[in-house]
Amino acid sequence: MECISVFDMLKIGVGPSSSHTLGPWRAAESFLKELHDQQLFARVDRVQIDLYGSLSLTGIGHATDLAVMLGLTGADPETVPIHSLDPTIEGIKKNKVLFLDQQREISFDWIKDILFNKEFLPFHANGMSFTAFCGNQSYKATYYSIGGGFIIKEEQQENPEKEAVKGSFPYPIDLATELLAYCKEQQMSTSEIVYENEKSMRSEEEIDYQLLRIWDTMLECMYIGCHSEGILPGGLNVRRRAFDMHHKLIGDSVYNSHQEWITAIRKTKVYFREILKWVSCFALAVNEVNASLGRVVTAPTNGSAGVIPAVLMYYLVIENHKAGPKEIKQFLLVAGEIGSIFKKGATISAAMGGCQAEIGVSSAMAAAALCELMGGSPEQVQIAAEIAMEHHLGMTCDPIGGLVQIPCIERNTMGAIKAINAAELALETDPLNVKVPLDKVVKTMWETAKDMNNKYKETSEGGLAVAVNLADC
Repeated sequence: MECISVFDMLKIGVGPSSSHTLGPWRAAESFLKELHDQQLFARVDRVQIDLYGSLSLTGIGHATDLAVMLGLTGADPETVPIHSLDPTIEGIKKNKVLFLDQQREISFDWIKDILFNKEFLPFHANGMSFTAFCGNQSYKATYYSIGGGFIIKEEQQENPEKEAVKGSFPYPIDLATELLAYCKEQQMSTSEIVYENEKSMRSEEEIDYQLLRIWDTMLECMYIGCHSEGILPGGLNVRRRAFDMHHKLIGDSVYNSHQEWITAIRKTKVYFREILKWVSCFALAVNEVNASLGRVVTAPTNGSAGVIPAVLMYYLVIENHKAGPKEIKQFLLVAGEIGSIFKKGATISAAMGGCQAEIGVSSAMAAAALCELMGGSPEQVQIAAEIAMEHHLGMTCDPIGGLVQIPCIERNTMGAIKAINAAELALETDPLNVKVPLDKVVKTMWETAKDMNNKYKETSEGGLAVAVNLADC
């Protein structure tokens, strides 16, 4: 049985896309390790990258080319200073030299050495190959970015959505019904079961620290997005909206830290329209940072990174002013587990399942987590996740210009609002009257994904991506 940690589902990285940016970045890092392991690194003269399928079709807009270059330099997306990214990329392009793994310079022409191949490799829509040339010898490795920053190698491809077991959980879970059975048997909440599983892999201190670090990254992302104005990069000339929306909502409040900012928000109006605006503002802020190659948390992907922080922030500043670290950790534990159930039973890759696999899953994760914080039973937690996903089924991925901007940014606001609505509906639902269990909607999502035309799966070959003339943007 596959064991996926909460920290696999909620990763800190760089935008704009987990499958098209973070995944290829991690694949480049993995390739570097292979070169060292094969004792070829010191002999490398040149590296060539071939991008296939969705990585090729929307790779420029998703910064896949930049990601593989940065990965080959040995920079870590979790810790690399964001302000260093542009100078590094510009230096590689201008000088046609890449500082491989920060150890040795090789010649690198980003136009000739990164190849965009529109054909799809057989096992997954997001395929890529790295080839190192070492004199008369060459070494090649093929990887697949399967969503949420997860990568696997070609030889692992019996099932492109599965990874090797990473540990042995006391409560192994593939299905929602299994999770619910453990909750009943142990008389525990969903978050308590997940916490016990995490304890089998790391100490309580490490779990608590990492969960709060994830939240701090989300909070920082929202803060930056709410305080940054201007035009997003990429050529669509999309104006940042979180800044103006935030300014209208916060007024003349004075604050000097993230915590003071939260306090200031709590003092603002909480009428229905203002609540909608605040939640939308938080989601917009995160995804505007993501679109500008900022640091975000994949939740479960970069394209859907705004939903979970927006809903958790809603709970902290509107629903429960007394909430703190305990509730934050509880929320993230539940969200991570629900995401892993979707990953195991379906997909979290838009290139495989359309936007239902990203915004739909993130909305389900947030709805379940919010439901538990608001007093929902384990059964109601799963009802919330099911409701949220049910109303995202069939959502296509059709980014204009291959950029994670239109309609991606606004879809995060919709996913967040739906998550809150789903949690409220679940709290008013008697589990005995449920007609569609969570496992059924997971299966349905996967069947829908398989039936969906490829032009609606992150290829920019259908939907809004072809309906809108880029020249008019």
